[in-house]
Amino acid sequence: MEIFPNGPGSSPRILLLGGTSEIGLAIVTALGPPARTQVILAGRDEQRLAAAGKQLPGQVRTRVYDATETDRHQAFADAIFAEGPLDVVISAAGILVPQPEVERDVRRAAEMVETNFTGHVTSLLAIAGHMRARGRGTIVVLSSVAAVRPRKANFVYGAAKAGLDSFARGLADSLHGTGVRVVLVRPGFVTGRMTAGMRPAPLSSTPEQVGAATAAALRGGKTTVWIPASLRGLAVALRLVPRPAWRSISR
Repeated sequence: MEIFPNGPGSSPRILLLGGTSEIGLAIVTALGPPARTQVILAGRDEQRLAAAGKQLPGQVRTRVYDATETDRHQAFADAIFAEGPLDVVISAAGILVPQPEVERDVRRAAEMVETNFTGHVTSLLAIAGHMRARGRGTIVVLSSVAAVRPRKANFVYGAAKAGLDSFARGLADSLHGTGVRVVLVRPGFVTGRMTAGMRPAPLSSTPEQVGAATAAALRGGKTTVWIPASLRGLAVALRLVPRPAWRSISR
């Protein structure tokens, strides 16, 4: 399936929300955008964004964006689309705060929910409105296997991802038939900066593997991708575990 326009003089545009996300950057790289592509990295730290941009193909620009500043997201989307249409938006903003820390400081819990869920909702609703009006575009939403059944060891993070996963599925349904598609990415444990110091879980993957699988899903016209693919069957099993047993194993 075509991801980028290939007409004469066309200049594809990609927006990465959470512009320093290792997974998001790996997805952009795996898409193999044409040299004329404009890649917009949106995030809070301009120095880190500039450093991240050096590893990407295409013409890279940076924009200041904070997932928690929800009252600015409509204006942010309006400004981006005023410069031209977007072909691909990758919504990858996210943080992982340890459960003991969010229980000690509920403000950290709010920050994680706003970053991992609320900010995606406000940003993508604004972006989807512009794409719907154009009748074209792809939105990639980075969910997680943690959305399937939150564990007691990280239930605030899992709850935020569950909310995002549900929102993405609803957004996909609302955009059906408009020419805009939503691709939901559900990786398991991903080794990288966010999980540094944590023991890798079974069926873990790397950002590069997530990127490659996501790019393949976009080209194949899929709407949901599990990484690794075997997680799809495991997710069904997780839902069937009786709650008393789940409490004892979901550490």
